[in-house]
Amino acid sequence: MPGKRVLGIEGTAWNFSAAVFDDDLVCLHSSPYSPPSGGIHPREAAQHHAAVASDVVSKALADANGKIDAVAFSIGPGLGPSLRTAATTARTLALKYDVPLIGVNHCVAHVEIGRWYTKFEDPIVLYASGANTQVLGFLNGRYRIFGETLDIGLGNALDKFARSHNLPHPGGPLIEQLAKNGSYIPLPYTVKGMDLAFSGLMSAAKDATARGARMEDVCHSFQETAFAMCVEVTERALAHTGKDEVILVGGVGANMRLQEMLRIMCEERGARFMAPPRTYMGDNGAMIAYTGKVMLEAGSTISVADSVVNPHYRSDQVEVTWRADAGELFAPGQSETAERGAEAAVDLTGVDAVKTRLSKGYRTPALDRHLITERTRAEARCIAAARRGGVPTPIIRDVTETSIIMEKLEGDVLKYVITPDYAHAAGKTVGRLHQAGLVHGDLTTSNMIWKDSRVYLLDFGLAQMTEEIEPRGVDLHVLFQTLESTTENPEILRAAFAEGYRAAFAGADAVLAREHEIELRGRYL
Repeated sequence: MPGKRVLGIEGTAWNFSAAVFDDDLVCLHSSPYSPPSGGIHPREAAQHHAAVASDVVSKALADANGKIDAVAFSIGPGLGPSLRTAATTARTLALKYDVPLIGVNHCVAHVEIGRWYTKFEDPIVLYASGANTQVLGFLNGRYRIFGETLDIGLGNALDKFARSHNLPHPGGPLIEQLAKNGSYIPLPYTVKGMDLAFSGLMSAAKDATARGARMEDVCHSFQETAFAMCVEVTERALAHTGKDEVILVGGVGANMRLQEMLRIMCEERGARFMAPPRTYMGDNGAMIAYTGKVMLEAGSTISVADSVVNPHYRSDQVEVTWRADAGELFAPGQSETAERGAEAAVDLTGVDAVKTRLSKGYRTPALDRHLITERTRAEARCIAAARRGGVPTPIIRDVTETSIIMEKLEGDVLKYVITPDYAHAAGKTVGRLHQAGLVHGDLTTSNMIWKDSRVYLLDFGLAQMTEEIEPRGVDLHVLFQTLESTTENPEILRAAFAEGYRAAFAGADAVLAREHEIELRGRYL
């Protein structure tokens, strides 16, 4: 006996799509909008959706023999005009067939169709699409965002670069083809803890071609750099949480090189990786229909009056009522004598700790060598500067091109033991760091140790010497995201941290205000 049959309507941006799902995909029909030039024009996309909606939905209903138990639609995030067109279609059908209406978060639908296809239980998810680039994990009833783009989505960066060279939309597949015949040239690599930024990379790629670099080389380097950034932050989330499954979803996830890089990373870590087939990668009605089905079974429906679209509906705002599990973090099994983070292995068997940065098979060799050398040097310089500024850090004994020998700190990693008192102490430590003219660059509770009534900072590989307010705000944003995604009482911990931070740093209020601005910046651009 088949389960509930749900019609799903996707109209977030460029594609109008309808599908029917019961225990499996019954049918899927789509009509993509292809702009005559440039990128997606929201009003034109909405006009396209309105023109094709009847035909696309009619085909889906015909394949389903006209039998549906509910109508689901993408309620956000997305382009307002497109979302409203899809929502109007869904409301009309729900009223016509007298069935429940379900508003589905577009980002969460990408995750759920990926979980359905892969059968992975509790993965780390890299969601890479035109407007969104996020690393997510499930905890306590929500998909938590471990890291995301701080400016534009990866797909939009690729598309904007393509448009600057008169390549048709979408630009990603064309860049992928050109990249196969290219060679690596250095481009900016911007990772801020678990967050990313692509606009500087995109601008540098444009400048490279303007200076005469081969298009194939720039496309190759754009991909290698951007994808390595995404894989690095995914690995950071794996290392921080102790999970052992990774899935890739979203339109950019159809890129075979990105899939290859994630697969290599997971193999090196002993984790499992899968990606859904191309049918489920781009925006499609199947993901809305499937997610609508599990939401229907959990009783998560809405009235027509409450079905207003939300163009800025974030994935971590969704209450995931259809999952009974709580999600796991910090799984046991790490060695007590050697721990492996996202970048390095730390040997604790001797008198001192030996941190060795590891070569990454997913990164192109020239980029890999550059990052290992520069981050090792930066870490040694910044730890020394931090200690001079009164910041609790390990004492450095020796430095090589790939390793740092340092004092072994025997204390508690904060991610396992954090309390408001420990958060307050962490605030004091970070305040001293910023007072000394440094930012950490990777402020997570994995990189903090409680010892002798103080919080020590570790892992300065992304640190820099600066007194600018923006990187200080990003520092706090990375930490607050970590608290939000991995603790049950993030607001209490955040308030305790802020109190300690103010006690140690005269400019704390301005930085906290900037962090709030960073938090509020739109991600759907």
